[in-house]
Amino acid sequence: MWDEAFPSFLIGLREGLEAGLIVSILVATLVRAGQKGRLPQVWTGVAAAVALSLSFGAVLTFTAANLSGHAQEAFGGVLSLIAVGFVTAMVFWMRRSARTLSTDLKEKVQASLTMGAGALVFTSFLAVAREGLETSLFLWTNARTAGESTGPLIGAAVGLLLSVGLCWGLYRRALKMNLTKFFTITGAGLIVVAAGVLGYGLRDLQESGLVGGGSTYAFDLSGHLDASSWYATLVQGTLNLTVTMTVLQVVGYIAYLSIVMTLFVEGVRGGKAAPAAAPAAAKPSEAAKPEAVKPEAGKPVGAGRPRWVLPTAVIAVPVVVAGAVIAVSDGKQDGSATVAVSEKECGKGFGSPQPGQQVFQMHNTGDKVSEVYLVNPGSGAVYGEIEGLAPGTTRALTATIGSGDYAWRCVPTGGTSVTSATVHVTGGAEVKAVKPVSEDDLKAPLDSYKDYVNKGLATLMTQTQKIQADVRAGDLATAKADWLTAHLQYASLGAAYGTFADLDKKIDGRPDGYADKEQDPGFTGFLRLEYGLWHGRSAADLTPVADELAQNVAKLVHDFPGQDFDPGDLPLRAHEILENTLQFELTGDTDMGSGTSLATTQANLAGTQELLTLLQPLLDERDPQVLVRVNAGMKRVGDLVAAARTADGWTPLDKLPADTRRQLNGATGQLLEDLSPVPALLEIRKAA
Repeated sequence: MWDEAFPSFLIGLREGLEAGLIVSILVATLVRAGQKGRLPQVWTGVAAAVALSLSFGAVLTFTAANLSGHAQEAFGGVLSLIAVGFVTAMVFWMRRSARTLSTDLKEKVQASLTMGAGALVFTSFLAVAREGLETSLFLWTNARTAGESTGPLIGAAVGLLLSVGLCWGLYRRALKMNLTKFFTITGAGLIVVAAGVLGYGLRDLQESGLVGGGSTYAFDLSGHLDASSWYATLVQGTLNLTVTMTVLQVVGYIAYLSIVMTLFVEGVRGGKAAPAAAPAAAKPSEAAKPEAVKPEAGKPVGAGRPRWVLPTAVIAVPVVVAGAVIAVSDGKQDGSATVAVSEKECGKGFGSPQPGQQVFQMHNTGDKVSEVYLVNPGSGAVYGEIEGLAPGTTRALTATIGSGDYAWRCVPTGGTSVTSATVHVTGGAEVKAVKPVSEDDLKAPLDSYKDYVNKGLATLMTQTQKIQADVRAGDLATAKADWLTAHLQYASLGAAYGTFADLDKKIDGRPDGYADKEQDPGFTGFLRLEYGLWHGRSAADLTPVADELAQNVAKLVHDFPGQDFDPGDLPLRAHEILENTLQFELTGDTDMGSGTSLATTQANLAGTQELLTLLQPLLDERDPQVLVRVNAGMKRVGDLVAAARTADGWTPLDKLPADTRRQLNGATGQLLEDLSPVPALLEIRKAA
């Protein structure tokens, strides 16, 4: 639990000590001024700030619980970024304001004494509310990151209690503490923690669909590191670094950490003044008396309304707001239900949920990594799922409950699939579930696509033999035209990537990674031949290249019918073909001189369209709107590409107008986002 508690402990200790120092200065100022009778006004402001902070946390929690899955991700992501901003500002504010903190607060107290009870309540409220609101937001973010609230709350409670003890010791002059060093060390620690929260928030925004790049990973170590191991859990809990992170997460983490930490360290070196500790209480006789306050004639200070009105209002308003949010939820949210996942206890703890969105804490009580699904036991339709739930761990599963039958299906790795007892829910609206896909469902599209590829490869073999004959005859002009025809034929078979194995690199590999780049003997295939044809190489030089290309294609034609093709890979290809297009063709990385990258892009679109046509019946059964969006995106990209073809041939990528190129990249990126649901909708689920 320490890994989940430490970030919250750090924020509780840091923010608690800041707020405690402020309260100590306020109290000491009143004591020295002989105004002990005004202390209740300070404590009223402090209580109001605490009430507001707790209410803010409640509003965040219940607001998130009433949102849809995507909205929850967006809500959490935005608040994570806000939390990072608050914590960063707090760290720099304390470093900058520490030297004048005591003086500023004393001046505000002296001014408040001339304005009645409300002013002093408001002064103490504002002084503490800043830290309280920041603490609530950061704790909520930490709890969401950890997937549970116990560890973060315990860490925060320990940090706050320790800060109270430190402040009492400083106030009573029973403790000496180098506050400069304390705020420097904790500030650096919070910057590291905030960098992790930023990375987590960016991932939330990607999963919500507000930010792209969710499938562009900087690294994926899940195959090499156990995400449930103690060391991986420790790093994730304290630094928010996971075994799989996207490029955006890594860039955001490194950029924030390097920039903010550099500015912080330089600021510390530039100003070494220590923050003022809370002044010790002094006897009233030792303190200078404040100037007398002259009330209005015949009217004592603060008269005109009962003294309890303002303090009560300040405390009551945020509490009422929180209560209203809770009331809106109508008591239907079950945010704390814990459901067991194992071969023996699958579904234990699952009662009769009310209609509406629910958050279930799925706890693996078994000894095997498990997948868990909330299903309709009759149809097998899936309402929610968690993959790779490690033994002894708990993760939240959010699902919307409507009228119908519900059950949990636990599928331990290497174990027996178990389905819990069925629970019937009435009174809710109809909820859409994902109809599961089995290997048998994908068999027909896979067989059809294999036939398409086999026929395409037969045509390709004839075309590459034609190139071979052109080069041997020394007719390089014809070889260029035939090269483009054959290369586009190969590009239209893009959905077969992965089944061509090593032959794909030999037939259409890039020179990346070779010591001598385009001149390296290991660089072969279409792109090697393109380089030679468009860089003035002789027919004698290119004959071995054309011969090897024709031989490799012939070998592929022979080997492909016997190669394995995982049915689950078929839906992935719809996204991967155009992902490669955006990464290689539309960057010019694969242009070896012919200037036909856009022609290849068009062929990739054709291959994607062929695949989507075969998958359309399965997609329409699950979400007909997906292909509506995808087809519109395909047309948009296709029109932009087609416009680049003139009577003289294809416009090279680097000759496109800058605006056109940006439009093309943007449209392709949006098309990839539209295609991203396809693999999830057609994923082969063990719940089927």
